[in-house]
Amino acid sequence: MELPDFAQFARLINASFKNKDLLVQAFTHRSYLNENQSFGLGHNERLEFLGDAVLELVITEYLYSEYPHKQEGELTSYRAALVNTISISEAARELHMDNFLLLSRGEAKDTGRARQSILANTFESVIGAIYLDQGYQSAKEFILAQLVPKLEGIVKKQLWRDSKSFFQEKAQEFDGITPSYQLLSETGPDHEKQFTVGLFIGNKKVAEGNGHSKQEAEQDAAERGLTARGWGR
Repeated sequence: MELPDFAQFARLINASFKNKDLLVQAFTHRSYLNENQSFGLGHNERLEFLGDAVLELVITEYLYSEYPHKQEGELTSYRAALVNTISISEAARELHMDNFLLLSRGEAKDTGRARQSILANTFESVIGAIYLDQGYQSAKEFILAQLVPKLEGIVKKQLWRDSKSFFQEKAQEFDGITPSYQLLSETGPDHEKQFTVGLFIGNKKVAEGNGHSKQEAEQDAAERGLTARGWGR
């Protein structure tokens, strides 16, 4: 199988990799190695682990400097909205990362939330690769260029508000009931769990949500519940 032109991606993000294998590894999903055992490189999960930490530090540092009068709780909410799966997978799509993913044939067919999660993880892996190859400053410049433009919309539309808290406020206001969440299913191997959670007002199911943790699935269910009930922000 012919590999994508990773040099093209490096040009796209205006980066020059000394160790080009790091960039290739950043796009290598675990499933690809199952079908290509002689590939010679590892999968991207360690790079994702590193990139996640760098991402959080860069965004925390930026918010601390940019919003000197905001309290810790609000800054935490801003950060959560900016580095969640939706925001960073959007940034990955804007960089056409989809075109460079190394996936198994089965994973390559996935769309929707599964692909969104893969793209978000790959975005973090690329951050990890940049950090190892070129240092903190280069990783910081990449992160700020891709994510900070999204912050204005997040603040303006109040997307930083925690969906679960907001849904609870609205449910108590309109129904006089505190909503509840129930785990409906749990699938996948340990390293790639997928949880489905139901959001209920009383005995009525309002929405379902999915995520790689119960907390993520509950947030997704709350977001979908806000849409279903017409409680926009």
